[in-house]
Amino acid sequence: MGVVCLAAFPSLGWHELLVCGVIAMFMLLCGIAMSLGNTKFHATLGVSDDRITVGDTVRVDVNISNPGKSPTVSVRGDLPMGETHQRFRIPALAPGKAKDEQVEFRATSRAVLPVGPLKISKGDPFGIVRHEQSLSESVKVFIHPKTIVLNTLNSGIFRDLEGSPSGQVVDDDLDFYGLREYRPGDDMRNVHWLSSAKTGTLMVRQYEATKRTDTSITLGVNPADYSSEDEFELAVSVAASIGTECLIEDRPLAIQASSDSLIPRGPTPFLDWMSGVSPDMDENPNLAVTTLETSPSASFYFFVVGAGTKLERLRHIAAALSKESICVMLQIDPVAGNAIHQYDDFTLATLSSLDELPLIMEALK
Repeated sequence: MGVVCLAAFPSLGWHELLVCGVIAMFMLLCGIAMSLGNTKFHATLGVSDDRITVGDTVRVDVNISNPGKSPTVSVRGDLPMGETHQRFRIPALAPGKAKDEQVEFRATSRAVLPVGPLKISKGDPFGIVRHEQSLSESVKVFIHPKTIVLNTLNSGIFRDLEGSPSGQVVDDDLDFYGLREYRPGDDMRNVHWLSSAKTGTLMVRQYEATKRTDTSITLGVNPADYSSEDEFELAVSVAASIGTECLIEDRPLAIQASSDSLIPRGPTPFLDWMSGVSPDMDENPNLAVTTLETSPSASFYFFVVGAGTKLERLRHIAAALSKESICVMLQIDPVAGNAIHQYDDFTLATLSSLDELPLIMEALK
């Protein structure tokens, strides 16, 4: 604008153009001068905890130092944290001096939150000229969904070669436990004849029940099936709670959400993955399709769906699974009361809050 005004002044003779041109050029020169100076800072970022739960507070420690031999100038610092920004003034630092800043924020929602990089800027107050520079690498903070502690998931398919002992003693299985005296009605095929001959009393074998407990959890993520964001977050928390308990018990687990899937090796990577689950309008309505691609031979299938999922659709999903497996549909409905309904191919449990999940799981045993 300054160049145009100054170029037009000789031909038009308007002193207003001369004034505007001089002021504009003066502001430009001041902006260039105010953006200059030594800005060779060094910065590091550190977080008090890179894995937190919704509702927790995390502290970000910012250390800014002057590693050079000449003093720096004062600049503005900008620390991005997701979609928000924390801005603060960084004073001029003498050679070898450092400045610490602490920023705290409370996690209000589940997310994989990028923190940083720290950016500094120096320029004029009019915003005409600005010199920006990134000083540090960004760090990720995983905000895990809320979870609740569950009792042992005592479910699975009995008498499986790949199963693990359940602690329950039965009369017929695969894992030998011990001997006991014969009682009328016992199967004679279980009599241990060598021990019976030594003791003079009929002794029969006892076994420890084995169960195959590989579990598949499918989370419906189509936002059309949920009435609100809170309902969707409740569904995520339910799936996260069940999956965490499975991994604590060393049960093989596969988790699916739309086209994404994971076979986690521990609770931490599982919850990290759950932090990044997001709604997907393009989700396949038949959740069994993506489920069977990841875990075609699971013994236990959990489907966590919203209140908008119709019963006929649930029947269609369950019909695609193996008849030898166990299928449980957990429908999130904060308005309806808790209930359990048994159908031919699956069990439907309606859940209104996360606190009710242990009772529902206890009733499903």
